Amino acid sequence: MGFSIALIVFSLLLMLLVLMHKGKGGGLSDMFGGGMQSSVGGSSVAERNLDRITVVVGLLWFACIVVLGIVMKVNN
Repeated sequence: MGFSIALIVFSLLLMLLVLMHKGKGGGLSDMFGGGMQSSVGGSSVAERNLDRITVVVGLLWFACIVVLGIVMKVNN
């Protein structure tokens, strides 16, 4: 039960973090306003920290999926 809740929390957090990234030009990010200047990712240090946090949350999300898969396989 705890890993299911953690998976939901990490999924929502990962979506929020990905949406906070600045668009690199072209693609779907420009279609939804990603091409405009944003005050969120103004400096390169903030962008690098956001990248690191996104990678860590993504790895935790992946670990939750693996653990839930193992638990479900053991219970069946």
